[in-house]
Amino acid sequence: MRSAERPPGTVVDLNADLGEGFGRWTLTDDDALLSVVTSANVACGFHAGDPSTMRRVCELAAARGVRIGAQVSYRDLAGFGRRAMDVPPDELAHEVAYQIGALQVFARAAGARVAYVKPHGALYNRTVHDEEQAEAVVRGVGLAAPGLPVLGLPGSRLHEAAGRAELPVVAEAFADRAYTPQGTLVPRREPDAVVHDPEAVVHRSVAIARDGEVTARTGDRIRLRARSLCVHGDTPGAADLALRVRTALRAAGVRIEAFA
Repeated sequence: MRSAERPPGTVVDLNADLGEGFGRWTLTDDDALLSVVTSANVACGFHAGDPSTMRRVCELAAARGVRIGAQVSYRDLAGFGRRAMDVPPDELAHEVAYQIGALQVFARAAGARVAYVKPHGALYNRTVHDEEQAEAVVRGVGLAAPGLPVLGLPGSRLHEAAGRAELPVVAEAFADRAYTPQGTLVPRREPDAVVHDPEAVVHRSVAIARDGEVTARTGDRIRLRARSLCVHGDTPGAADLALRVRTALRAAGVRIEAFA
């Protein structure tokens, strides 16, 4: 399996979910976040996003040298892509390809390219354990852009499927999400699944990037080697928090650099 990971304590990418609006409704502060992050997970219209938003975010990202990633999702605008769904594998593969293809149009128009793929929400969590859904996502990537890196949870079925398809895999960690002792994310429906304390988010970010470990919700310390660190764009004050994380990482000797 090819991997874009590097040893902790040397270099890390900062990614955030962007373009998460629809029509006149906006959620993420795309302009501010694109001044901080090195990779942008752009919503492709299935959980959020619309053509005009995708075009605008791609143009901003390209102008600032931020890598553009396709954040693919179940077709679930009403639930923001966070509701469990059972989508037939062939249909899911086609929908993933469709979303990547749509973003490719706007990335090319901005003089850039789609550099990687990352599932969103329920699809991200489902492909940690579900081999069939993971294989469908990978087939969708193959239809739209063979060879595109797949950003996801280390040890996930998604990464295993991508490895079998000879796609590069990039290990991701979350600064603002709680972890189980097994190294998976605490489901959002459970209490304290999201870390809201900015100081805790900053401390966790440094521990993940520099030391390769994170404290689980149970208090257990777990190893977590990640090449990319996610700060959620829909968190209140996300841009300021992302800037604090970036500043703390650089102060700790961590280089901030895109993986793709």
